[in-house]
Amino acid sequence: MKWTSFFKFSDHIPLIKLFWIFLLGSIFGAYYEQIVNVFIHYHYHHELVWQLRRGLIYGPISPLYGAGAVLFTLFLVRKESCYKTFLKGALLGGFFEYFMSFFQELFFGTISWDYSGDFLNLNGRTTIPFMVVWGLLAVIFVRVIYPFLEKLIESYPIKFRNFFTVVCFSLLVLDFGISWGALIRQHYRAKAQAPFTIIGTFLDRYYNDDVLKKYYENMKVIEVIK
Repeated sequence: MKWTSFFKFSDHIPLIKLFWIFLLGSIFGAYYEQIVNVFIHYHYHHELVWQLRRGLIYGPISPLYGAGAVLFTLFLVRKESCYKTFLKGALLGGFFEYFMSFFQELFFGTISWDYSGDFLNLNGRTTIPFMVVWGLLAVIFVRVIYPFLEKLIESYPIKFRNFFTVVCFSLLVLDFGISWGALIRQHYRAKAQAPFTIIGTFLDRYYNDDVLKKYYENMKVIEVIK
């Protein structure tokens, strides 16, 4: 079997549906990470701590999981065995987590996860056990979550759905712009580079390192680490 057919692209799926799968997957991912972190922290420190785990400043949104849900939708939603779905999901999830770790380090000069000391890690960016988790999530998503989301999204009237999508999409783009802009400025502040636009000055004033630390509690600046 060729890899091109192994990861065959899905049939046409409306962009509106993909947007809502991304948004709902992002929200689910944020709460999933936060809940898991509560148990992990309690296991090691015997205290309950609710730590924010998100990818954007405003709202419980983790784009990594939202993008993962979109990838699962595009490449995995079809009639096939759970074994194939699991294997493809593990490979897709592991590759995407590895890529996003590299992307974050390259463009923002930060890291949000480092598995260097973990069992069967791949350059500290992902691990084989976490790929297994991605595979399990893929099976659950394809068999349970996606059919539910599909019915939920299509249950709303088209006009209302389109209007609400435009509003949420606009707010999400603004959130991405502020969040990514603030992270880029943090990267350059660590290099002692002053802003050269009014936007950079605005971000330095209202989204400084202390503010970002509040929203990205587990994120570390590479220059500081070195």
